[in-house]
Amino acid sequence: MAYEILTPAEMSEADRLTITAGPGDGYTLMLRAGEGIARYLLATHGDAIEFHILCGPGNNGGDGYVIARALIDSGNSVHVWSAGPPKPASDAARALADYAKPPRPIEGFTPKPASVVIDALFGAGLDRPVTGKAAAAIERANQAAVRRIAVDVPSGLDGATGQALGTVFQADCTITFFKKKPGHLLYPGRTLCGDLIVHDIGISDDVLSVIAPRCFENAPGLWRSELPSPEVDTHKYRRGHVAVFSGGATSTGAARLSALAAARSGAGAVTVLSPGEALAVNAAHLTSIMLSRCDHEQDLADFIDARNPSTFVIGPGFGIGDKTRRLALTLLGQKSGRFVFDADTITSFKDRPDMLFAAAQGRPETRLMLTPHEGEFKRLFPDLDAQAISSKLERARAAAARANAIIVYKGADTVIAAPDGRAVINSNGTPLLATAGSGDVLSGLTAGLMAQGMPPFEAACAAVHVHGEAAHDLGFGLIAEDLPQAAGKIMAALMENLEKE
Repeated sequence: MAYEILTPAEMSEADRLTITAGPGDGYTLMLRAGEGIARYLLATHGDAIEFHILCGPGNNGGDGYVIARALIDSGNSVHVWSAGPPKPASDAARALADYAKPPRPIEGFTPKPASVVIDALFGAGLDRPVTGKAAAAIERANQAAVRRIAVDVPSGLDGATGQALGTVFQADCTITFFKKKPGHLLYPGRTLCGDLIVHDIGISDDVLSVIAPRCFENAPGLWRSELPSPEVDTHKYRRGHVAVFSGGATSTGAARLSALAAARSGAGAVTVLSPGEALAVNAAHLTSIMLSRCDHEQDLADFIDARNPSTFVIGPGFGIGDKTRRLALTLLGQKSGRFVFDADTITSFKDRPDMLFAAAQGRPETRLMLTPHEGEFKRLFPDLDAQAISSKLERARAAAARANAIIVYKGADTVIAAPDGRAVINSNGTPLLATAGSGDVLSGLTAGLMAQGMPPFEAACAAVHVHGEAAHDLGFGLIAEDLPQAAGKIMAALMENLEKE
């Protein structure tokens, strides 16, 4: 599998396992890293008037010394600036000795325009803010008219969380090794890294069986085998039945968007559960989507007995308050079914999240999916804020474990987390999705895939990816009404590719 994301600690373990297995040692890995980056620089920035390499005291700095020697051997003008000497007998000290020239103190660093600055100060494991002379040098690099290349992660960026630790090197390109880190994909890290390149330094994927990473970058290869494929003799209800709760007469559009998205995902039947006051307006806008009156809990019970839908969506445009809480808890009390709680349903539990979490416990399978954006997440999990847990990835994991639910923590860097610790970071998000109703479409896509038998975690990952791809295909000017049909086309292409494999 090519989508694993390693924390800095896991990457260190990958290095250790590789060194232990031999035949190369730590310096071998450093040579492969530095020489590989030098080859990239020569191929892409060979027109630079000079190269400036900022070297820290650790292995990141050692990579920098290897880069410097390779660039000099190719006839380039190179200036090396040191933020501190390496530890004696370390791989970095060996790289400095092989460089065979004394680096200059970093406080003297002043790049010329049109030069290239290589940041080899601090790696992904940095756990404290960059200050002093190194921070000042980073600021000068950021303000200069130069091309900026970061080794592993931009210095000042937390490789585990994507958060800035004081001053951060603003890279045009970041070259990392073996696997991406969470900080490469989580904001603001994603913007600070620029273009991201993963360079092979000879670490075998065999180490992953020992490390057993639980975080992945979202891509079809993770979940395509779980996509629903209709049997030849199927019928509409065997393809899954989704029920979507509608709000009142003036709040019906969100539910219809969810319902249409569920249908476009391949669900065989979709019903909008509408209060009586909204039946007429919903009927006027629905054709292939079915409609059923639902004013009270008994109406819901009768509908379930008669139609037995497999998946429910409640929240989009539904309203906030006691009625929403009662219906949500009634659903969770059912012996079967899967549930997507979004928007107003999440907010309805902001003062009593314990009620929701208790109702979701005690089942052998995860049946609940919560799809909060940042504001809704804070309402439901007020103690899991950025001050308590700086990583969005770990906040999502903590929320999933507490709620016994799949968490789709929405945003430009949407994170999907399961109670068992699995997590995915999505990387195809786009600001085009920052439009009213797009979240309602996402809820419907997820529900539709689950209704067809796709496992909840994989369904969430697939829906988030398809949602993003649909937006990219539509381009500027898209509105939420455009997304379901575009998502259907993406789904069709995925299914076609699956059939060819």
